[in-house]
Amino acid sequence: MIRTQTLRVFVTVASCGNIRDAAKALRRTDSAISMTLKQLESDLGAPLFETDRKHTLTALGVEVNKLAQDLLREHDRTTERIIALAEGREGVLRIAAVPSIAAQLLPPVLSAMLADHAGVRIELLDTDSASVHMLVETSVVELGIGGKPDASAGLSFIPLFNDPFRLVCRKDHPLARLARPLTREDIRAHRLISNKSTAGNSGLDPDGPDHVSAISARNVISLLALVRAGAGATILPALATRSIDEDLCALELHDPMALRTVGFVLRRGGISSPICAAFQDRLVSLIQTTDITRQSMGSEEDHCQP
Repeated sequence: MIRTQTLRVFVTVASCGNIRDAAKALRRTDSAISMTLKQLESDLGAPLFETDRKHTLTALGVEVNKLAQDLLREHDRTTERIIALAEGREGVLRIAAVPSIAAQLLPPVLSAMLADHAGVRIELLDTDSASVHMLVETSVVELGIGGKPDASAGLSFIPLFNDPFRLVCRKDHPLARLARPLTREDIRAHRLISNKSTAGNSGLDPDGPDHVSAISARNVISLLALVRAGAGATILPALATRSIDEDLCALELHDPMALRTVGFVLRRGGISSPICAAFQDRLVSLIQTTDITRQSMGSEEDHCQP
């Protein structure tokens, strides 16, 4: 087998026209260069230079030189790409995130990533937590951002922050006039729009014994449209209510445990790629320097004045 380094020696000698200059360029001794060329010619069974002075190539040497240059260029390009991947300067990062995270937290992080890693391509899928878990478990994406998966799912979970649930209703809704956090008793008498991706975790299940929902939706845009139309109220994470319309309210719940824990979802035992690790560091830094919960909640005056 002909080694890449051997071909590099040959191409350098052919370019320099003599062993001495090639040895200086490669920072090797003249004798080491000479021995490498002799071994290459022995392996090929034919001379590559017309004379021992190595300034004129044979017909075979001309063809080998062309092929060796092509091979070395491709080798160097491939090596550089491998290093770039290892350093996180290139590659594809596939992420699945719940819609509120994808819309509210990720845009500045992804924008900064692309600015600092021009060779990186990012694919973002926004979906509910159950689908986030499935996409990570089946390796469709490398990283998920959402709620905590079941312990049996073969996934690991790194918590990032707690996001309290809110009841979203119109500003003319009777509950919007209560100047305090809402209890179960407050909510029981009113129609809730089922949102199975969040309501079960909130402790207020619209399809539970206290409520029977006549309508359900999973998409946040659809849920807010139904609320706006007067079809009822719904339960959403506070982060998802950050940009609701002025005619809607996001009301605090009395139960302090009515919240979701948002975190990184990864395959158990997996090792993050360099670019994925860099993304995680950026998002953690954003969360640590930003009061996510406060920004999600806003103030009662911001959300509930009719």
